[in-house]
Amino acid sequence: MSRLSVTQLSKKFGTRTAVKEISFELEEGGCTALLGPNGAGKTTTLRMLAGLLSPTSGSVLINGKETSEISWRNQIGYLPQHPSFYGWMTGKEYVVYAAGLSGMTGKQAVAEAELILERVGLSEASRRRISGYSGGMKQRLGLAQALVHHPRLLLLDEPVSALDPLGRREVMDLLQQLRQGTTILLSTHVLHDAEEVCDRIIMLRSGEIVEHGSLAELSAKYRQPLLTIQVESDPKGQAAAWLHSLQDRSFVRDFELRGDTALLTVSDMGIAREVILKEAGSRTMPLLRFEAGATSLEDMFMKVVGS
Repeated sequence: MSRLSVTQLSKKFGTRTAVKEISFELEEGGCTALLGPNGAGKTTTLRMLAGLLSPTSGSVLINGKETSEISWRNQIGYLPQHPSFYGWMTGKEYVVYAAGLSGMTGKQAVAEAELILERVGLSEASRRRISGYSGGMKQRLGLAQALVHHPRLLLLDEPVSALDPLGRREVMDLLQQLRQGTTILLSTHVLHDAEEVCDRIIMLRSGEIVEHGSLAELSAKYRQPLLTIQVESDPKGQAAAWLHSLQDRSFVRDFELRGDTALLTVSDMGIAREVILKEAGSRTMPLLRFEAGATSLEDMFMKVVGS
């Protein structure tokens, strides 16, 4: 049985349809990224999955049960993009409060709150009032309340958006650990984060799913050989002219010039490498960089949601 099953889920706000009959399933464990530009319907989708927003049509099942059934609410952990708190509470009081709402006893709630606050790096600040927390600390606190009751399904809306590089790294490491036994669905604009921690991708555009599957499947479908070539500037501009002329080669599918660097998506890496290196050598082009690789998740994202 799937941990999460979404069928023909839609949400309308007046005449505007924010989410249009989307369907997907998530198996137990692992992490799935919900990707899409602003206004694609990511937050609306997560709020419906969490049971905080009623769908116009369609269904959401968790372990075969409707999210409206209160007995399943303690199975879901949800972190909104902009979490709000009671500023007069301390961090520990808030997480204990959240734990109690999930059905824990007072003593259990305190014990679990202390453990999760330490895990998200807020142990020392746990007795301070939330009104004095920074944006990054509030993001950590939001993650703590989403995790304190050990949910089987974790819904995260931009979980690292307000964190500094160190905080982001700690949260990403935590998600790597959690994904072994928790089903995670997260929305993010940081495609590198999605690639690092997620094994499946769902791409939304204008409220519709335009692509979904495992990262390996989508990589095989969309990724193409990529050559990165950088030349040293020369007074006569011969190197720059040669670099620009590479877009006319028969094996070049896509060409992008960024200053003195060209990005070439090619049909055959072997032929492209041989021809270009031979040309560069015969014309004594001042190469600074010649790197063979593949197009990124960002390239895939732009191709799918921008088409």
